[in-house]
Amino acid sequence: MIDLMVNGKPRPIEASVDLETYLLSFGLDLRHLAVGYNGEVVKKETFASLTLKDGDILEIVRPVGGG
Repeated sequence: MIDLMVNGKPRPIEASVDLETYLLSFGLDLRHLAVGYNGEVVKKETFASLTLKDGDILEIVRPVGGG
């Protein structure tokens, strides 16, 4: 079991997975989001090569339209 903190909430996952696969499992459009990984902004090109591990902290931000 791997314990992640995602947007301030604990989110355990069964096994290690790359960031891209993790984000896609929620049906997120990777073109329209920003991700902080342990306090650093992650470039979209590196999502697939970044493997999540126990204790990682993610902040996932999506734009919100308004007017």
